[in-house]
Amino acid sequence: MNLPASGRSVLVTGASRGLGRAVARAFAANGDRVAVHYGSRADEARATLESLDGPGHVLVSGDLSDPAAAESVVSGAAEGLGGRLDVLVNNAAVNLPHPPATTPYEEWVALWQRHVSVNLLGTAYVSQLAARRMIAAGTQGRIVNIGSRGAFRGEPDHPAYGATKAAVHALGQSLAVALAPHGIAVASVAPGFFTTERVAPRLTGPEGPAILAQSPFGRVATPEEIAAAVLWLASPAAEWASGTVLDMNGASHLRT
Repeated sequence: MNLPASGRSVLVTGASRGLGRAVARAFAANGDRVAVHYGSRADEARATLESLDGPGHVLVSGDLSDPAAAESVVSGAAEGLGGRLDVLVNNAAVNLPHPPATTPYEEWVALWQRHVSVNLLGTAYVSQLAARRMIAAGTQGRIVNIGSRGAFRGEPDHPAYGATKAAVHALGQSLAVALAPHGIAVASVAPGFFTTERVAPRLTGPEGPAILAQSPFGRVATPEEIAAAVLWLASPAAEWASGTVLDMNGASHLRT
């Protein structure tokens, strides 16, 4: 079954606010039906759902670090969207500070375990579950992972975040090779700073000018700019970009 340009069934994890909300809106505006996943922010997830263009969207909830809950999320999304999944966007993640020189060891261990379980294992669980549904349906589906510039540039105060996002990039490339024979393309985006509720205080605070100056454009991205890249990578036209890690950082970090 060839992937259509619109009218698809799309699961966006971590879609209650921020980039996940922008991604859900981009797919809905494209004419797709979206399953809005959330972990704990039910009210914000409902606000995302209510903001989407068109009919047929659904809410799904669950802790993706729990294998059983991840399975419930994927099955609930597929059932709510008419029995199939065409596109998965892995956006759900945690990003909690834990500078290595000052974080107590017990807290360090707990935060590493939480980052690995959500950012990496949750992504792996949902990707395999979605891919098997795509294969069973004969759908030439798409999986797009939200990675990070920090996987390449380093995250000194958030090392587990940078490490798990590097692992997500590697996972995406492994899946791209493994799933290509089934017509499924897998790619990742690696954003730098972009405006969200979480980073707004940093952008308006003392470090704001330095953050803006990281890019020669003198600004940070909008969530809509990142979402536009995700929408393209999930399109029928982007099959040959499978395996790509697409930098979206305004030339703030250049890889060689």
